[in-house]
Amino acid sequence: MEIISGQFLTLLVIDIQVIQDLAITASIGVATIILTNLVLLPVLMSFITVSKRSVDHARKSQQQESRVWQVVAKLASPKVMPVSILIALLGFAAGAYQATDLKIGDLDPGAPEFHPDSRYNLDNLFINSHYATSADLFITYLETQPEGCSRYPVMDAIDRYMWHMENVPGVQSALSLVTVSKQVIKGLNEGSLKWQSLSRNPYVLNNSVGNAAALFNADCSSAPIILFLDDHKAETLERVVQATQAFAAINNTEEFQFVMASGNAGVEAAINEIIAQAQNKMLFWVYVVVSILCLITFRSVKAVLCIIIPLGLTSVLCQALMSYLGIGVKVATLPVIALGVGIGVDYGIYIYSRLESFMRQGMSLEEAYYATLKITGKAVTFTGVTLAIGVGTWIFSPLKFQADMGILLTFMFVWNMVGAIWLLPALARLLLVPRVGGGVLAET
Repeated sequence: MEIISGQFLTLLVIDIQVIQDLAITASIGVATIILTNLVLLPVLMSFITVSKRSVDHARKSQQQESRVWQVVAKLASPKVMPVSILIALLGFAAGAYQATDLKIGDLDPGAPEFHPDSRYNLDNLFINSHYATSADLFITYLETQPEGCSRYPVMDAIDRYMWHMENVPGVQSALSLVTVSKQVIKGLNEGSLKWQSLSRNPYVLNNSVGNAAALFNADCSSAPIILFLDDHKAETLERVVQATQAFAAINNTEEFQFVMASGNAGVEAAINEIIAQAQNKMLFWVYVVVSILCLITFRSVKAVLCIIIPLGLTSVLCQALMSYLGIGVKVATLPVIALGVGIGVDYGIYIYSRLESFMRQGMSLEEAYYATLKITGKAVTFTGVTLAIGVGTWIFSPLKFQADMGILLTFMFVWNMVGAIWLLPALARLLLVPRVGGGVLAET
């Protein structure tokens, strides 16, 4: 039984549409980068006059030796390449193992946008700890035929469902028209606890729910069962959903059915279900689009692998970091990895385009990489560090959501830069050098 009910379908479509729009935006960003770097920039430079002094300064800078880039260029040597590949494989394995604990949804009680020590979350914790009510409501509906919600078999099923759910960890209490019916029947019998139960007499049942109009619809064909939860953490919602599904699978009949779900916790459970289905599909299509655009540009599958594999390593490590820090995958965090791919591919494009041009001139891979770093190394490093510092300031935000985004984006910007500088030349040595003949890439 799926969680999604028709009245919340529009909300979920909007959430997924946001994710899809962000993925499309990232893909358009990659296409724009390729267009501006390879087409627009040369056209603009042809219209802009460059002074002789600037040309002389650029030539002088290229002719000067750089001790730092000489050391970094060793990453393209045949001796260092196996070590880099081994480290990358170990990183993939460790990241994938840690990412198996990645949860879907919120992992903290209260409002996930705030830190645990915020005033709202402290007040929410106090209320949940001292009262049998909470702000996290999971509402299951019992649907039956018109005028059927006050019949004994239906109300008995609701009563058994309430008892079943109140014994699920994370559920504080339950409320429905059965609750009102029992209280009214008890009150009509001098408050005796012996009468606090459902009556099989249809007249008594109908009379007992007369003042509970808010707990069923106009024709008595649908009745909500309100569950007050301790929190809306992923584990809590998963237990509630599984318990409801198990009960419904046994007790649903042609006469009545239990249908999930409403309330803020019910909607969140439905969103979590959609995200669990969509996250891998979204990442798959982001990488497919980015790979196709890079393939169109460089016309080489191996070139695409050199650019994409470092991005894949960063994505896996980012998921591992989310698992380690207790950041769940939700509508707010799901697009981060996609955006990291769209922005991070920039570094690989810069480095590989220069590396390929120097190798076509007859240079060895190590020489070509050193020449590449002298031209683009400073720009790539400056771009990565600038982006990381910019979003790194979010870490100190009083909003937990923004602080989490700062951590994840800073990590992805830095690791995408490191992956392009460190892993790309090792992959080029592994994939391209055996196909190089006479100093020119044989596959082109």
